[in-house]
Amino acid sequence: MSSEQRERQRLDISRHAVRLFAAQGVAATSGEDIARAAGVSERTLWRHFRTKESCVEPLLTQVIDAFRATLRTWPPGVELTEHLRDAYRPVLDSSSDADIEAVHAVVRLTRHEPALRAVYLVLGERAEDSFAEALAERAGLPSDGFEIRSQAAAMSAVFKVATDHLAHDTADTGLTPGVLHRHHEQLAGALSLVTRGLSEKQQG
Repeated sequence: MSSEQRERQRLDISRHAVRLFAAQGVAATSGEDIARAAGVSERTLWRHFRTKESCVEPLLTQVIDAFRATLRTWPPGVELTEHLRDAYRPVLDSSSDADIEAVHAVVRLTRHEPALRAVYLVLGERAEDSFAEALAERAGLPSDGFEIRSQAAAMSAVFKVATDHLAHDTADTGLTPGVLHRHHEQLAGALSLVTRGLSEKQQG
């Protein structure tokens, strides 16, 4: 199996796991249930994932990857807030509408499912490292320096809160243009404080 096929299978398992978790709760869902729904053996399931809760990782990672991609394409001389309004979408462009809703369903579940929340928080810590790399590259500073690490940590916190609010706001209406606009404005406004000075450093 190629790496691309492996990732597709992981994502498919993730979709089925989220559907089952949302329908019947994490405690009532077994690895066997997820494997059966995804049409794979339990052995295959456990080869891909450490625990049943970690099955949500591929979907949640799409949110982080989308924001990281936006940071990577942040043009010189442009404020991040402006770039976010123009370029950021809270999931990858390749994501289907069903995947978008599944991602938000997972985030909503983390409020009441401690095991899923633990997975969510671990992914957030990993995201912080990638945010630091992007900020360091832009500012011409070491990625392990205090200033960059502090900004990356603050950015990760803002991103999580904004994502939590977006998931809550889409519970009844889905990702409407109005909801997306509000998400952009909330995220851009908060991040303008976090990234203050980065443009000046790059231009200096």
